[in-house]
Amino acid sequence: MFGLDLNIAQVVSGLLVGFLVGLTGVGGGSLMTPILVFIFGFAPKAAVGTDLLFAAITKSGGVLVHHGKHRSVDWKIVFHLCLGSIPAALLIIYLLETVFTKDETVTSAITFSLGIALIFTSLALFVRSRLIAKRLDDEVARHRLQHSERFGALQTPLTILVGILLGVLVTLSSVGAGALGTIALLFLYPRLATVRIVGTDLAHAIPLTTVAGLGHLHMGNVDLHLLMSLLLGSLPGIYAGSHLSAKIPERILRPILATLLMIIGLKFVA
Repeated sequence: MFGLDLNIAQVVSGLLVGFLVGLTGVGGGSLMTPILVFIFGFAPKAAVGTDLLFAAITKSGGVLVHHGKHRSVDWKIVFHLCLGSIPAALLIIYLLETVFTKDETVTSAITFSLGIALIFTSLALFVRSRLIAKRLDDEVARHRLQHSERFGALQTPLTILVGILLGVLVTLSSVGAGALGTIALLFLYPRLATVRIVGTDLAHAIPLTTVAGLGHLHMGNVDLHLLMSLLLGSLPGIYAGSHLSAKIPERILRPILATLLMIIGLKFVA
C-alpha cells in the first residue's frame, strides 16, 4: 500500500513546492528536482523522472481551469509545439535507453542539462514578469487582437522548433516547460492575449511531461512511492498558495527564487 510508505519529509517538501508554485507561478520542476537531489539524495535521473510525472498530474488541474473556465488555450499552437516536442522527447528517451546506456553517462547528461535549464529558467524569471506587465499594458492601450503571425510563413516552423528545444530540455531535466515556454510564446506571438499565452503553455506541458515521464518510468527512473508523497503534499499546497498569491508581493519573492535557481544551476554545471 502506498499509504504505508509515505515519507513525511517528502510530503512536506511537496507541500512547500506546491505552495510556492501557487504563490509565484514558478514551475514545480525547477524547485522540486533540486530538492530531491540535494536534500533527499536521489540520483538526478530518478529525480527528473519522478518530477516529470509529478508535473503531468499537477498541471492537469490548471489546464482544466484555463480551458473550461477561461477558454484560454490556443490548441493550434499546442498542436504545433507538440509536433516538435513529442518526437524530440521520444528520441531522447530512445537515446538514453539504447545509446547512452552507462549510468555515469546518463547521470552526467541529465545533471548538466538540469543545470543549464535552471540557469535559463532563472534568467527567464527575471524578465518574465516585466514582459507580461508590458503585454497587459499593451492589451489595454491598443486593444490587440488575440492572435497574429509575427514571422509570416516561418511562424509554424519556428513554433515546431521551439517545441523541439523544449522537448529535449524538459525530457533531460524536467525543467523549462513553464518559464522558458512562456518566454518563447511571448516572443513568437506578440498579439496573443496574455491569459492565452499562459493557458497554451500550460496545455502543451501536459502531453510533453506525460510522454517524457512515461519514458523515464519505462527506464526505471520513477519512484512511485516518492511520487505519491509529493502529490499528497503539493495539491493542498498549490491551493493555499493560489489563495495567498494576491497578499504577498511577487516583486519580492520572484527575484529571490530566480537568484536561488541561478545558484543551484551553476552548482549542477560546475
